[in-house]
Amino acid sequence: STNPSKEFSHRQSALDVFALLDELGVQNFKGMGISTGGMTLLHMATSQPERVEAMVLIGAASYFPEKARKVFRARDPESATEEYWEYMRRHHYSDEQILMLLSHFHGFKDSYDDMNFTPPLLSTITARALIVYGDRDDLFPVEMATEIYGAIPHSYLWIVPNGGHYPVFGEYLAPFLKTTQQFLRGDWEAE
Repeated sequence: STNPSKEFSHRQSALDVFALLDELGVQNFKGMGISTGGMTLLHMATSQPERVEAMVLIGAASYFPEKARKVFRARDPESATEEYWEYMRRHHYSDEQILMLLSHFHGFKDSYDDMNFTPPLLSTITARALIVYGDRDDLFPVEMATEIYGAIPHSYLWIVPNGGHYPVFGEYLAPFLKTTQQFLRGDWEAE
């Protein structure tokens, strides 16, 4: 979507989604988010925990470790290849949106207040949570997944062998769809 303020934070993204849900009259929900979407869900589940019934967090971080900051430093707008621009254009982004996304993600290298979830804060989440991580994630170490899992009371952890930052596509899609449908339906409960 467009971004009239030209600023981005996961906290603001959560507020925007809550505003949309309020406008639609949706009180409680189940959600799924990949990377930034998962980080938005963490903000939602800690700021209004009574509204989030269940969530699937895919490659979501509770904070930005140095490994990710190194990648963010390297992903500045000037370094984007033509292949990257064409890939994004195929996904119906305008050049202005692509440049804005590149700038925002590059800016995360210096962001310390947006994503700073401690285990005590994560432990306030009341939603059931399925945490999905690739063990070869190039941004966030797999140890972060175990930290999030250990902190959220009603959670499950799925580490995808040889999975990257988005370990739910290609050969992983069918098992991912089956597992997440079971989870979101509530077919199993955390003990």
